[in-house]
Amino acid sequence: MKKIGDLYLIPNLLGESAVNDVLPLRVREVVLLCNHFIVENPKNARRFIKVIAPEKSQESLELFPLNKHTAQADKETYLSHCLEGHPMGIISDAGCPAIADPGSEIVRMAHQHEIRVIPLVGPSSILLSLMASGMNGQSFAFNGYLPIDKDQRKASLKRLEKRAKEERQSQLFIETPYRNEALLQEMLQVLSPHTSLCVATNVTLPEEAIHTHTIGEWKYRFKELHLEKQPTIFILL
Repeated sequence: MKKIGDLYLIPNLLGESAVNDVLPLRVREVVLLCNHFIVENPKNARRFIKVIAPEKSQESLELFPLNKHTAQADKETYLSHCLEGHPMGIISDAGCPAIADPGSEIVRMAHQHEIRVIPLVGPSSILLSLMASGMNGQSFAFNGYLPIDKDQRKASLKRLEKRAKEERQSQLFIETPYRNEALLQEMLQVLSPHTSLCVATNVTLPEEAIHTHTIGEWKYRFKELHLEKQPTIFILL
């Protein structure tokens, strides 16, 4: 029976941080092992590989782009090297592959082909923010992006607040960075002053800031935050 190659889920940095501060040595070892990678953005992936394993030949790399424009027919072929016995890696643009990331579809295909999937340890802004928030880490939900429509977004915020209170479940969500300030102001207007809100910005980076206060307290402290165009996780409880 022909040997099948493993599929490694390779975590990326969350920004301009020191590799040794965030990623274990095993990640570098796997990058050196693989020549075939499924990536969100080939240019970003090459830059990451050059940082973590500068001695690896860029000419040896074969990169398969995976994003919202990737045709389904192309995705179906991406695991061919694994099926031929070669190891492959999935690299996200930031953080852990397949978590709020298109890599999850490829992972599902790998299981269908009985390819061994090996997740590597690395930074997840979702989990790190929750860890530092002081909120419920036993029961939590990541809700991705809220609706763009103002009325729908307001309804989503109220729905998440209700779920957080009734189920004592931490509710995590994100926004496009340039809309962070507007979302915060909307939360200050819509949510109960007794609801807790954690704002976690630039997680793992030198300018990291993670703070938890009630909505009532944030109304007097929001000017301390610098959210404009900064990657941010919001958590309600």
